[in-house]
Amino acid sequence: MIFETHAHYDDKAFDLDREELLQQLPEEGIKYVVNVAANMEGSRKNLEIVNKYDYIYGTVGVHPSDTEELNEETYKELEELSNNDKIIAVGEIGLDYYWDEPDRSIQKKWFERQIDLSKRINKPIVVHSRDAAKDTLDVIKATKAYEVGGVIHCFSYGVEIAREYLNMGYYIGVGGVVTFKNGKKLKEVVEYAPLDRIVLETDCPYLAPMPFRGKRNDSTKLQYVIEEIAVIKNITPEEVKKVTYNNAINMYKLNM
Repeated sequence: MIFETHAHYDDKAFDLDREELLQQLPEEGIKYVVNVAANMEGSRKNLEIVNKYDYIYGTVGVHPSDTEELNEETYKELEELSNNDKIIAVGEIGLDYYWDEPDRSIQKKWFERQIDLSKRINKPIVVHSRDAAKDTLDVIKATKAYEVGGVIHCFSYGVEIAREYLNMGYYIGVGGVVTFKNGKKLKEVVEYAPLDRIVLETDCPYLAPMPFRGKRNDSTKLQYVIEEIAVIKNITPEEVKKVTYNNAINMYKLNM
């Protein structure tokens, strides 16, 4: 059984075949999926998706690149949306310095506020951090976000940063990048991190693993990620599936 911890099936890339694809996932060995919101629209749509499919859970939250849409009214709406039992985390939230906008002060403000929300509702966070290693760590430490736990999604830093998060109890999200030839840093992190701190994710429709790089990704392609982790760890793919499945349940605080 496979637990997909981070997908974006509300993305327009799935508009033509979303229902057909989601219905076939259990047949492909995907036991559970967490559909992760990236903005207010996605947070609202997640309620529809999780109520329609038994095996899909969701999050609410606003990606750093969309934080300019947040205000006190939309922030309050996020809290209201989070009351659904199948909304199991706040995310994806964090910092993204790859682009110049939104202003970093805006990103930090709403990262901190959404962490505060997660602490009040006692649900973990899904953290997006791109080109913002130090500031992300600083915010998480200052807000004591480690008290609710969660995952550093699409982990893109080296072993030293991974060690910081692992020491705080966070999980490392590993997806298609681990199969790339230029994915050396992530391979090193996977080798270093204990298997019981790794969770599987696709970030679909993005970051399809080799040999599908550049094409639309989906949860059925997690097998390629599993096989790469197994090679790095010198264990069987079945062990990777089993341990990461239990990791996801623990991380998301699910009673299975």
